[in-house]
Amino acid sequence: MTPLIEISHISRIYTMGRVTVSALKDVSLSIEGGEFVAIMGHSGSGKSTLLNILGFLDRPDEGSYKLLGRETSGFSDDELSRLRCTTAGFVFQQFHLLPRMTVMENTALPLVYSGQRRQKQIHAEQMVRDVGLEHRIEHSPAELSGGEQQRVAIARSMVNDPLILFADEPTGNLDSTNEKEILSLLKKLNSRGKTIIMVTHEMEVARHANRIISMRDGEIVSDTRTKKKQKQQAPPLSEIQVLSNRFTIVEMANFIRQALSSLISHKMRSFLSILGILIGVTSVITMMGIGGGAKQSIEEGLSALGSNVLSIRPGSHRARGVSLQAGSVTRFTLEDARSLARLPEIKAASPVVMGRGQVVYSNRNWNTTVFGVSEDYESIRASHPIAGRFFSSDEVQRREKLALLGLTLVRELFAGTNPVGKTIKINRVNFLIIGVLPELGSSPHRDRDDIIIIPVTTAMYRLLGEQYVHSIEAEVKSSELIDRAQDSISSRIRQRHNIRNDADESFSIMNMAEIREAISSTSNTIAILLGIVATIALIVGGIGIMNIMLVTVKERTREIGLRKAIGARRRDILLQFIIESALLTSIGGISGIMLGIFFAVMLGVMLKWAISISLFSIIVATVVSILIGLFFGLWPAVQASRLKPVEALRYE
Repeated sequence: MTPLIEISHISRIYTMGRVTVSALKDVSLSIEGGEFVAIMGHSGSGKSTLLNILGFLDRPDEGSYKLLGRETSGFSDDELSRLRCTTAGFVFQQFHLLPRMTVMENTALPLVYSGQRRQKQIHAEQMVRDVGLEHRIEHSPAELSGGEQQRVAIARSMVNDPLILFADEPTGNLDSTNEKEILSLLKKLNSRGKTIIMVTHEMEVARHANRIISMRDGEIVSDTRTKKKQKQQAPPLSEIQVLSNRFTIVEMANFIRQALSSLISHKMRSFLSILGILIGVTSVITMMGIGGGAKQSIEEGLSALGSNVLSIRPGSHRARGVSLQAGSVTRFTLEDARSLARLPEIKAASPVVMGRGQVVYSNRNWNTTVFGVSEDYESIRASHPIAGRFFSSDEVQRREKLALLGLTLVRELFAGTNPVGKTIKINRVNFLIIGVLPELGSSPHRDRDDIIIIPVTTAMYRLLGEQYVHSIEAEVKSSELIDRAQDSISSRIRQRHNIRNDADESFSIMNMAEIREAISSTSNTIAILLGIVATIALIVGGIGIMNIMLVTVKERTREIGLRKAIGARRRDILLQFIIESALLTSIGGISGIMLGIFFAVMLGVMLKWAISISLFSIIVATVVSILIGLFFGLWPAVQASRLKPVEALRYE
């Protein structure tokens, strides 16, 4: 009959700094199914090392280990984990119960790694009843006595119905009464055919076994059978085959449940971790909202400049600090504007004059800027009225007293009501309001909605008394023609005013497209800088999570060792810690999004800033926060997954 366990010439050497210790020296041993074996010896005799190797918690440096005739010394870590899950059950001197779990949850923990979570109630409740703790099933370990905690550990070790039960000093921390109960329970399990391998240093405990193996200095010095072993039918080899490595949705749900349980049980630590990501995401949303709003305001302001617009203005009265002679500054006329409009590259042109005007309506008055323009100004500067209409070319020629108001005047003179059709006085001259201009917004220097637009001829000859126009706005047919249009305009003005080619400062042509591009570039740069600052805050939050998770790994080293001892693979530990990090960052990210939107809106209301929160910024903040959680949680997770079960269980 093939032995259940057969080891040959096993050696195990530990290196402690510069010192090497031979824990096992050429040990050979055979154990049949159904035996109750007690391994005895003083401290340092090698009995615990032998038990760890027999229970797949440690690997020998040399020798052979066969389980039902199958060599296991070449098994991978995951294959050994599966053996610990399906073939071995462990009872420890320190119990190793997870304090945040109930009796039921501690008992059912191995089912998480065996893929039998759905059968949790059946297996776990039955095991709890078998050890006589059905009345304590919802209690935590802190509410149990030492004997009750050890019985929970025994129930946990048997929940997957293993072939072998390994017990390391199972009565070492118990009083005599509880010791008898635990030994009686172990004998009962052995009578049912379970193979039990127990380590102890007390002969009174060892006598309950049917075979006693004594060790000294890493060697077996005696092997005595005291009783007849229980009969146990050898299981088929398929029972010790390594389970599938396929990842299932059920396993994922179990890992998420475990991660949530861990986070809830450490509320303060979880809160501090979440806080870092929350602040980072809040910063991202708030700053991107402010940056987006500023960019939108700038773009709205730039739209007032029109598309492909050239502004032709008289030159300065001073050139390089020297006063120019009379007549050296070009003065533009209405005919100049009409002449430029006839150029093939020009779509439309409008003369512009401006001045200050005192506006009166009823008992209210307001001092504002008055612009005199032609009918083409509407399309050139995208000044399509939001109420009413623009004046026509006939009305310009007839010097009609018509006006379009900016929104500031509508607010100040008419309290926000529709002013179209009403009459106002500008410098004591009556004007009929025919339209309301679109909102242009404010700049640091002036309110661009604090204006009135009237026909240019009316402004020159009836209101401001101007003989020349102050500038000419010309719209080019396409952006590709701008350079050619500038040359044509310059040639036409020089021709009309007999200006020498070297008199470059008598007039100037401003390209609004270049100004728009420069301002847009600046606004984009500011938005990017705000995003970078916010992202740095998010990364700092991620580093905080990494620090917390590294501390968590240290705090939970024994828990990691226990999970590996009951069958958790390296992948399982890795996923658990990564999921915990992802949950922390997800919770922090969602909370940060809500807070970020709130703060952005509040700042917009309090400071009267334009705020623009896009779905894109929310998606970016969410995805980045989760990726940061995964990235910064990866290293602690890898550290946890690399821990060896026997070393983790001994961690102080």
